[in-house]
Amino acid sequence: MHVLVVHNRYSSAQPSGENRVVDQEVGLLRAAGHRVGVFERRSDDIAAMSLPRKAAVPLLVPWNPAVRTELAARLHTERPDVVHVHNVFPLLSPAVLDACADAGVPVVATLHNYTQVCPPGTLHRDGRQCTECVGTALSLPAVRHGCYRNSRLATVPLAVGLSVNRRRWWSGVERFFCISAAQRDILVRSGMPAERLTVKHNFVPEPGTGRAGDGEHLLFLGRLAEAKGVRLLMAAWDEIAAGGGVGVPLVLAGSGPLEREVTAWAAGRDDVRYAGLYDPAQCRRAVARSVAMVAPSMAMETFGLVVAEAMAAGVPAVAAGHGALAELVEDGVTGVLHRPGDTASLVSGIRRITADPVRNREMGRAARRRYEQDFSPDVGLRRLLEEYRSAIAGRSGGGNSAPPSGDEDTGSRRGARAGRGDGDSR
Repeated sequence: MHVLVVHNRYSSAQPSGENRVVDQEVGLLRAAGHRVGVFERRSDDIAAMSLPRKAAVPLLVPWNPAVRTELAARLHTERPDVVHVHNVFPLLSPAVLDACADAGVPVVATLHNYTQVCPPGTLHRDGRQCTECVGTALSLPAVRHGCYRNSRLATVPLAVGLSVNRRRWWSGVERFFCISAAQRDILVRSGMPAERLTVKHNFVPEPGTGRAGDGEHLLFLGRLAEAKGVRLLMAAWDEIAAGGGVGVPLVLAGSGPLEREVTAWAAGRDDVRYAGLYDPAQCRRAVARSVAMVAPSMAMETFGLVVAEAMAAGVPAVAAGHGALAELVEDGVTGVLHRPGDTASLVSGIRRITADPVRNREMGRAARRRYEQDFSPDVGLRRLLEEYRSAIAGRSGGGNSAPPSGDEDTGSRRGARAGRGDGDSR
């Protein structure tokens, strides 16, 4: 199969689970013998732009005509079987969809967040869940609150893009991949077409090492931000420390807006260590040495990559009991769920998962089994190819049945697309 992946890479200054997922899927497909091209932009490139070009970036967020032209030329030359869209903000824009429509190439899109119904994509504001823009035509509440980077001006391009491109997304994509059933439920309730939304979990590569003993620390791994529950975790840990601790320290690894606060909080303590930003190898080692992964997110997570990575290493999790985290973690079986935003409940969850090493090991083994069943590379590849074939069949009028495999079928599909001409805009 010939796949073209479209992605605007997030800034390298912050760890990006989405960048990682895209890279891993590309590697997985190539390792299986499929031809994969990448059409991308990098947010890092904005820093090197001239002042006029920087000033123009927000204006191109809703629609970038140059990108449409460039992608159209590449599609004409390469004729991929399917285009897989990930992130298009801020340098690509939904113009990529019209380029694909002009070329008659079917499109699938992974929804890594909630940007289809919420301009910043988080459904979270001021420390609480927020759905004010869900179901609205103009996303004015987001602008009023300055939901993106706490700036009304910065939020305007996102709100405009969401409003003017909503129907373009819904009509221009054959399949939307939701990365959890929880995310799909929210999007269906928001009015997105249910028949185009399918659940395809992210996969996690084999870590190469698993937990051998009982673990030596609790681990928070991710963005140091309010929405990730960092302040909640600090408050819960202070309460645990005041009660004598749980016998193991807490390690926090990552970067983000609360980095200075976390650094100051951890300074001079024996029961806490702020490790900074880990590279991938350090992450794997830290996970394998964990008693449990702690994921106390205040926001409605669409997946929970760090929890799935812990499962791969046979490590249970303490996680907030909402969104996709409640889908990944079965309370008392593969980890412990706590009431979202509740300090006392998080304290109780941490104490539960550290109190009984034998039970903890059982949960770790159950977590590993769940990983093998739902989040392994083999499962991820099979689901990805199934959805590609389904999208190709739907685009060529074959309904939801998968097309035959083989070179003859691929060639006939390309010929059928070429016969439609450039006027086909779906």
